Amino acid sequence: MSDEQAQSEALFRDTRAPLLDYLTRRAAPHDAADLLAEVFLIAWRRRADLPPGDERRLWLFGVARRLLAEHHRFAWKRANAEGGAPDADAPERLLQDGGPRDSRGEAVRRALESLSDLDRELVTLTTWENLSTADAARVVGIAAGTARVRLHRARARLARDPRLQAVLDDPDEEACHATKPVSSEAAPA
Repeated sequence: MSDEQAQSEALFRDTRAPLLDYLTRRAAPHDAADLLAEVFLIAWRRRADLPPGDERRLWLFGVARRLLAEHHRFAWKRANAEGGAPDADAPERLLQDGGPRDSRGEAVRRALESLSDLDRELVTLTTWENLSTADAARVVGIAAGTARVRLHRARARLARDPRLQAVLDDPDEEACHATKPVSSEAAPA
């Protein structure tokens, strides 16, 4: 096995699960698997351009983020062209759970919906994907200082959100699962 092949396999092994989790929270499971394959295909094709060290992982998250945006735009355009109702929730797939709606999970979803797309992405990257603020900034393509300020303000808004007070005052495991991936039945056609 060549050194290049060994590095590619190690990169896949180390990043597959976190990237699939990221994609599944934002797209239907069958779409997430296809998107993950495309992320690694792009990485293989551009292997000479991959940054060194841990930057590779962040680069892959950036590729996944761009592929998701393209995927949601395509679904929107396809629905419009077919005369059907576009999947208005596609960019907010991470706010759905495909399971029974409870008031606690709904409170978390609504609070996240109140944030701008960029702020929501920063919050979820640092919370769910366990990226540092500086790493999340690299993924979304902004300066680390800007990300710190935006994240601080977004968290402050969430902390003041009355919809979350019941969840924060009486934590329950169900609220933690309010952001499970959407089921494949709810995926756009």
